[in-house]
Amino acid sequence: MTEHIRIRAAEGTWVVRAGGAVLGESDAALELTEGASPFVIYFPRDDIAMTFLDKTDHQTTCAHKGVASYYSIVTKSRTIANAVWSYEDPKPGMERIAGHLAFYASDLVTVERV
Repeated sequence: MTEHIRIRAAEGTWVVRAGGAVLGESDAALELTEGASPFVIYFPRDDIAMTFLDKTDHQTTCAHKGVASYYSIVTKSRTIANAVWSYEDPKPGMERIAGHLAFYASDLVTVERV
């Protein structure tokens, strides 16, 4: 694993909400810390209501984790573009985050421990 990236089991139960809807809840989430950046919660795909997500063509590349694919969140009132990312085939050492989804926390999307 890359030295400046730490992946561990996230303690407790985590929930993600958007547009007043609960998109998912998990007690099997992962916490990824990269350098001095705040940690990011990665939810197992099976714990997310994928009907709220619409895969986009957007991609980014991280030198340490690989290519990230993106999803928009579609709620009754709006679409939040490219608010979710996933490393479908992460680089060696990052395999734990494969099959997981991370969400950009904002005024429209909340990720919190319950």
